[in-house]
Amino acid sequence: MILNTGQRTDIPAFYPKWFANRIKEGFVCVRNPYNPIQVSRYKINPEVVDVIGFCSKNPEPFFPYLDLIKDYGQFWYVTITAYGKDIEPRVPDKERVMESFKYLSGKVGINAIGWRYDPIFISDKYTVDYHLKTFEKMASTLEGYTNIVVISFIDLYEKVKRNFPEVKAVPEKDRIFLGREIIRIAREHGMIVKPCGEGNFLEKYGADCRGCMTIADYERAIGKKLKIPAIKPPRQECTCFLSGDIGAYDTCGHLCRYCYANNDVSQVDLNLKNHDPGSPFLCGTYRPDDKIHDVEQKSWVDSQMNIFDFLEP
Repeated sequence: MILNTGQRTDIPAFYPKWFANRIKEGFVCVRNPYNPIQVSRYKINPEVVDVIGFCSKNPEPFFPYLDLIKDYGQFWYVTITAYGKDIEPRVPDKERVMESFKYLSGKVGINAIGWRYDPIFISDKYTVDYHLKTFEKMASTLEGYTNIVVISFIDLYEKVKRNFPEVKAVPEKDRIFLGREIIRIAREHGMIVKPCGEGNFLEKYGADCRGCMTIADYERAIGKKLKIPAIKPPRQECTCFLSGDIGAYDTCGHLCRYCYANNDVSQVDLNLKNHDPGSPFLCGTYRPDDKIHDVEQKSWVDSQMNIFDFLEP
């Protein structure tokens, strides 16, 4: 099975010791965000967990624990954008994050790491030209350390509009121009662009519009074919495989203005303050009325298939 860590928070950046403890103890408990008494308990061991998926803006705090997951398949996305502290107040210096990216790529391999340059929005400061110049500089720095870069244009979810009221949707003409130019720059630096939830409008310019965190990405990362059960995608325009997430909302301390996972900044700081690295839960612990469900898990590796049978040339 695939264990995801990054759809609701940034575990490597803010909860590295907690996740290390979960790996050592061999299980993790996750509350249903919409029905908190429903608890899913996952085993964490390489016999049933084929891949651990990460999405982080700062993977460095987890580096001391990388040996704990050396026996697991891994797929990492590291988000590095053009924005400063006005938009991403607690994200480390981008030069340092890019150095972390290169270090991590050396550890897990070029097929097991991707760069996310998203979400893209335009403002008086972060103009089209600013994005393209910054993307060019970053792509040059990361050349040879990844094959893929994910882009998306900002979605105006209710949480986003509440936390970032001045942001506007990117006009269609700018999406086309930016997308086309980013695809060109990425290609010059040995990367293919994978749009996230953007449909197929960039396909004719050379983008891979099949999804940004797909089964094929996991398979390429671990060098094995997976037999995946049919699971409904989280949204219609998304073809990614995002089940088994062990994070929690209102726990990401980066406090990015565009974040869809944080609803209440004061609750984020409270959750960070009260976090217990020894708890089975990212936030809190067991409650008397918990209904615990042990998730049925098994390896999805198809031992009958060879990696060379399905990798694209």
